[in-house]
Amino acid sequence: MVTKKIAVLFSGSGTNLENLFVKLHNKIFNGVKIEIVLTICNKENAGGIDKSLKYGVKPVILKHKEFASRDDFDKKLVEVIKNADVDLCVLAGFMRILTPHFTKNVKAINIHPSLLPLFKGADAIRQSYDANAKKAGASVHFVNEELDGGEVIAQKSFVREVNMNYEEYEANIHKIEYEILPKAVVELLVNNNFISR
Repeated sequence: MVTKKIAVLFSGSGTNLENLFVKLHNKIFNGVKIEIVLTICNKENAGGIDKSLKYGVKPVILKHKEFASRDDFDKKLVEVIKNADVDLCVLAGFMRILTPHFTKNVKAINIHPSLLPLFKGADAIRQSYDANAKKAGASVHFVNEELDGGEVIAQKSFVREVNMNYEEYEANIHKIEYEILPKAVVELLVNNNFISR
């Protein structure tokens, strides 16, 4: 049986990370087994650390503040990922702007809580909510040098209801994230929809 290995990078509570463990880890899709073999976090007290341990994967903690530069951090990050020999790297709430050293050496995708190219950056849900966007959702995209600027692989939206409060709005976006990110991984690794990327 073919096994495809993924690395998941996270910075926070790890809800998308846990969702990937539940839906993909050690599961078989069309004769292809997917394994999460590596998780990396840049914060030593992130909630996602316990979630990763729960599924038997001890996270590598790389504290970005301990590196002299963004580039030095990314060099170490790439080294750890390369040593794990993964087929794909998934950014699931990894709150770092990555340098060309990372983007040129690692095949990676990212989940972003907006309908790209709208509302890039760290506070996308709040930005789209405050902008009174009529439609909202999430996107999975390839990681390149431009922040949230890589080619979109998957996207799904919902129509904002009148008087929808922020908590309901945010919950709808997260629900879409949990649906489209695992599907995108399967599309890329099992159905080979990399298309010469």
